[in-house]
Amino acid sequence: MTSNYKYHKIPKSRIATFDVVSIGMLKHHISALLEFDVTESRIKLKKLKSSGHKVSFNAWIIKVIGKTLSLHPEAAAYLCSKKKLITFDDINISIIVEKIIDDKRVPIPLVLKKTNEKTVSEITQEIENAKNQTLSADGIVLNEQTKFYERFYYILPGFLRRYIWKFMLKHPKIAFRNMGNAVITSLGMMGKINGLFIPKSVHPVCFGIGSVIKKPVVINDVIKIREILNMTILFDHDVIDGAPMVRFLKDLTFNIEHSSEL
Repeated sequence: MTSNYKYHKIPKSRIATFDVVSIGMLKHHISALLEFDVTESRIKLKKLKSSGHKVSFNAWIIKVIGKTLSLHPEAAAYLCSKKKLITFDDINISIIVEKIIDDKRVPIPLVLKKTNEKTVSEITQEIENAKNQTLSADGIVLNEQTKFYERFYYILPGFLRRYIWKFMLKHPKIAFRNMGNAVITSLGMMGKINGLFIPKSVHPVCFGIGSVIKKPVVINDVIKIREILNMTILFDHDVIDGAPMVRFLKDLTFNIEHSSEL
């Protein structure tokens, strides 16, 4: 007896995800699996919210990452050639905003520009505006008018779409203008999962934000229950070596666990 079945149309933005994963598999990424104690930071965020400040946990994490990357631009550098890298003064971070289009939840990319210069409140507002932005079924970008060549991309065969990604990565200024120099994917906001996930990316550095989980932690030889943020970071080993990578992680850990920017 044959079972009933249905076909489901794939959102256009998912097609770009297929290509990113294909090209990302070719990158020489190193994965860092990390845990951050965000107990004090979440307490400060709650106090700020209760006093009328419009701030979100995700926006704060984006701000801290942007600030730390600005102090370690080599972590977000693009490879120009075998002998040369290019770094940018600004930290433009790509994130995914989930939109309801034609009664379906569709992931849409949003590039937050100059995150190293914006406040947590400004980033929070920018993300909120993007979530509230009206987008048609043909829309594929947020905060910008969809250009013809961007719409044309989705009707190309796969090998041509992947060639476009390879072309962009060989021309870092174009890549930076279109997708920034860092990317954050946050599954933690979808629900609490006690674990880490390893994403794929074409960016020089990628942050996979997990859930905040209460865990026992030893502090001054005393076991305490703390709120711990799970995070995976992918570094492009072609642009950064182990020592500067560790220095970046040291500063990022300090900034997150000491409530920087709050």
